[in-house]
Amino acid sequence: SYDQAPVTPFISFKSRPYSQRGIVNGRPLWHCTGMEKASDLNQLTADQLRTMVAQLSTQVRERDEQITRQARLIADRDTVIARRDEAIKRYQIREEQMSHEIALLRRHRYGKSSEGLDKHQLSLLQELINEDTAAVETELEKISVRKPKVDKQPPKRQPLPPQLPRTEIHHEPDSTTCACGCGMTRIGEDVSEKLDYQPGTFSVERHIRGKWACASCETLVQKPVVPHITDKGIPTTNLLSQVLIAKYADHLPLYRQQQIFARAGVDLPRSTLADWVGRCGVELTPLVEQLREALKQQTVLHADETPVSMLAPGNKRTHTAYVWAYAATRYADVQGVVYDFRPSRSGKEARDFLEGWKGNLVCDDYSGYKASFSQGVTEIGCMAHARRKFHDLHVANQSPIAEKALHTIALLYDIEREAAELDHDTRRQLRQDKAKHILDQLRKWLIGQREQVTNGTTTAKAIDYSLKRWQALTRYLDDGHVPIDNNWVENQIRPWALGRSNWLFAGSLRSGQRAANIMSLIQSAKINGLNPQ
Repeated sequence: SYDQAPVTPFISFKSRPYSQRGIVNGRPLWHCTGMEKASDLNQLTADQLRTMVAQLSTQVRERDEQITRQARLIADRDTVIARRDEAIKRYQIREEQMSHEIALLRRHRYGKSSEGLDKHQLSLLQELINEDTAAVETELEKISVRKPKVDKQPPKRQPLPPQLPRTEIHHEPDSTTCACGCGMTRIGEDVSEKLDYQPGTFSVERHIRGKWACASCETLVQKPVVPHITDKGIPTTNLLSQVLIAKYADHLPLYRQQQIFARAGVDLPRSTLADWVGRCGVELTPLVEQLREALKQQTVLHADETPVSMLAPGNKRTHTAYVWAYAATRYADVQGVVYDFRPSRSGKEARDFLEGWKGNLVCDDYSGYKASFSQGVTEIGCMAHARRKFHDLHVANQSPIAEKALHTIALLYDIEREAAELDHDTRRQLRQDKAKHILDQLRKWLIGQREQVTNGTTTAKAIDYSLKRWQALTRYLDDGHVPIDNNWVENQIRPWALGRSNWLFAGSLRSGQRAANIMSLIQSAKINGLNPQ
């Protein structure tokens, strides 16, 4: 740090006392030349003059170097100070924005109910507002440049039900021998209780932290409190994970969870549950960002999007937001999916997420992805979408053209099932040996059929979909890392379809992104065969 770097103060030659001018290393300049006194330069020999000039030149050079070093330190300090000022200004602006957001949320929390919502919808909206408020307050605590206000009378917490089973967990120092060599004496303890939850059963963890003191040197030792997501809160990580899993994996709103917990003998207000959800959403964000960066290291990604209704507090109507899903392929070493909740279906949302990434993107024919293909991203078509066009055509009118196309595409999927467990190189070779010939024949046949079909018919549209995207549809032949279709990510986006029927809407962009973050971790755990809880 430049703030801690020692700076040698520069003392001007003129600022030194007259009696010390011409002093070098504690000796007069002329003594350095071997002379006792030389007041007249004309009396100096040529060698003495050269020596004196050399010494003066050295002094000037050293002084110039010192000035340069000092100027560099000052410039570096100014840069650091400017960066700090910019960061402080940025934090102050963010703090102001979030304080304003809290004010709006509180106004909607305590204001009049929206006339456009029924009782059930209002209940869900209230939960989301409470979650958002807790999330904003948590972020505000992290970035606030002001000292937090201390409540003069902190709210009293109700004791946990005495009938719940209790487990004592002792936290003692690693050593009870003082640094002075004396043995320490236990003089007391601090006890805190946390509410734990195993499926269907509540219990209490009693954390006992002993206090040890040395009578000789009066030293007090106590094991520090273990860091926790909710400082001074009552829930264990088991209980927090239960609330999150129930809400985002089992799609149980908080008011239903409150009812379930009450039947188990514990009354947990919805406002408390919402506070936990909001704070957990903030604390889990870095994990999702790391997962996102891990996925962007892959050379092949799936992408898809699905609509979700979003209701901003105070509005009577919902508008359509979108969840964008990005996943590694089933062939990748790193398995996972990241959901990104965005207010629109604009292609800019995908470009923002994939910024800096250049690889193979498996997606449908949505135009929002097109701009990315001119920025170093390679389009990989989805054979399942091409097949779907012919399937719909066959279901509608039993088209013989559609039936033959479906039969041919089925042969391609037979080859993919054979290649599923192979390594990348062997998979590519198998596709070249078996699938390439089938695709070449399919393309020739489709071109021939298209020439006989009237423009604008459903058959023509089904054929055109495949022919216009033929290069993207067949790129999987040349790379064993690339899948044949986009079905994998479509399967990962299904939990959102189930959630829509239970949530009805996302209360805000913040609550939607919180759901996206938590569901990213839950679904990624499932993909890797892990229990999300």
